[in-house]
Amino acid sequence: MPDDNSPLIRTDIPHSARIWNYWMGGKDYYEVDRVAGDAGIRVDPDITTMAVQSRQFLIRAVRYLAGERGIRQFLDIGTGLPTMQNTHEVAQSVAPECKIVYVDNDPLVLTHARALLTSTTPEGVTTYIDADYHDPERIIADAKNFLNFDEPIGVMFMGVLGHAKTYDDLLRVVRTVLDSVPSGSFLVMWDGTDDSQAYVTLCENYTGTGGTPYIPRPQAQIEAVFDGLEMVPPGFVSITQWQPEETEVGEIRPISAYGAVARKP
Repeated sequence: MPDDNSPLIRTDIPHSARIWNYWMGGKDYYEVDRVAGDAGIRVDPDITTMAVQSRQFLIRAVRYLAGERGIRQFLDIGTGLPTMQNTHEVAQSVAPECKIVYVDNDPLVLTHARALLTSTTPEGVTTYIDADYHDPERIIADAKNFLNFDEPIGVMFMGVLGHAKTYDDLLRVVRTVLDSVPSGSFLVMWDGTDDSQAYVTLCENYTGTGGTPYIPRPQAQIEAVFDGLEMVPPGFVSITQWQPEETEVGEIRPISAYGAVARKP
């Protein structure tokens, strides 16, 4: 039985993390989320591709940082619901001693944190912070209980910054976190862009359901988030085109989701 301190999980309003989980093929959603998700697919059939490819981008980026750049600490802000190969699983499969701090403020995500914590390696650390990314100062303060901010950290914002109310607020959040980490740290970030009218309409319709608005922004605004950082090849691209796995059949098609991996000098 839940206790008096159990977080309130709203099942009458669709939630982006649960809808995203549905689009990725997960099981952690409610009927209201499935209805909203199906409505979104009718508007933009590519949305399920974006959902799946966003996780593939995460896997490739984390594997690259842990395997090729020696990063052993990750701060995954706005992590969402687990579906497959989460950040700690990818990082710790490369280096078991990796420390991962997840940040989210969705009650259902936090409920699932208990299960995730049991899958960490004995050598590593996996933990959650209950916080809204609009409060980066609190995130930094809490993360310092688990991560060494004198050593490089992989900072991750994976498809969540569209929830920022304004572009200035988006930049404030990212730059506050990056200012707190040392040289040699990395930013891994992607977000949906406004070059697909179907995707823009999907986001507008989602706002109409009562969910937290998600604002697709121009590619140039997303790319500007990386100003002052050293881009890892191939730079700022559609997430399907960032160091993709070789394909034997067909070609890799860009989608309206762009991002990069970049190093803080």
